[in-house]
Amino acid sequence: MRSTGDCFVWNKFKTAQKPIVLYGMGNGADKIILELEKRGIPVAGVMASDDFVRGQSFHGFVVQPYRHFKETLKNFIVLICFGTNRPEVLSRIRQIAKEQETYAPDVPVIGGGLFTTEYAKKHEKALAQVYDLLYDEDSRRVFENCVRYRLTGDIRYLFDCESSVSAAFSDILQPGPGEIYLDLGAYNGDTVLQFAKQSPAYRQMLAVEPDRKNFKKLQKNTEGLRDVTCYPVCISDHSGAAFFRTLAGRNSAIGEGGAAVRAESVDSLLNSAPVTTIKMDVEGGEAAAIAGARQTILKYKPKLCVAAYHRTADYFELPLQVLQIRSDYRVYVRHHPYIPAWDTNFYFV
Repeated sequence: MRSTGDCFVWNKFKTAQKPIVLYGMGNGADKIILELEKRGIPVAGVMASDDFVRGQSFHGFVVQPYRHFKETLKNFIVLICFGTNRPEVLSRIRQIAKEQETYAPDVPVIGGGLFTTEYAKKHEKALAQVYDLLYDEDSRRVFENCVRYRLTGDIRYLFDCESSVSAAFSDILQPGPGEIYLDLGAYNGDTVLQFAKQSPAYRQMLAVEPDRKNFKKLQKNTEGLRDVTCYPVCISDHSGAAFFRTLAGRNSAIGEGGAAVRAESVDSLLNSAPVTTIKMDVEGGEAAAIAGARQTILKYKPKLCVAAYHRTADYFELPLQVLQIRSDYRVYVRHHPYIPAWDTNFYFV
């Protein structure tokens, strides 16, 4: 992998001559404000899309529309503080980026630690190892771009390496008739429906979703599909009891203070039954999910789609963990349209 250089996004903000405006509210904005405060970097205001501006306040700032800051500040730096894959929102962000200096600082979804220059240097050997194991040139380009994005917050690196989910199906996963699909983190059923569309001749689909509200949506949204079994459990590296915190949207996760739920490993859930494809997007629990799928991976070598964006170390630890179980996988990485670098997945076939 080529050198990532010393461009570190937080240092850029500290020396910036333009005022900084946050775009978005919520958990992501909280984390970014905390990092700015640690470094004594002032914030000039908070903005939201027109549909979300209702005179509310956030961290002491009255939330304003973009046009307000264009009129009052003229030139400023925009920090995107939320995640989106909605085409109309991505299009708006692209337009803002044409008019203002725009970044999406990388902060972990789960856990702590930033992907700084020092962090990249500390883990340079593991990053290089993963890079060298990638199967195609597209994967190496995505890997490099995502590392550069994490260091710089520059969304152009993401735009330059994105590809569609359907392309990952047709070019990498290539589902055929008789697929047995296991969806870990099935949310409201969107990825189950996606797999059914890409592989209409599937044999069976198993969908796991521990969040109660999401599970009800999952059942409702998949009731028109054949041979789908839904499990209201959380996936871990063992079977037993666990606590599950219900947060907004997809952000629910295993953690103290949550509701008591049943935990299952993939191996215990399947009980030696075959599976051909596994999707793992379990909000930071991917390492545990892989560990709990060891016997299944060894026995069946299912195709894997593993989310690689929840924890800072996921980008190198998860692929190495899978390859420690089976070294004969071909490894790909793709980034699908999303800001920040969410929906970046490793594919193992």
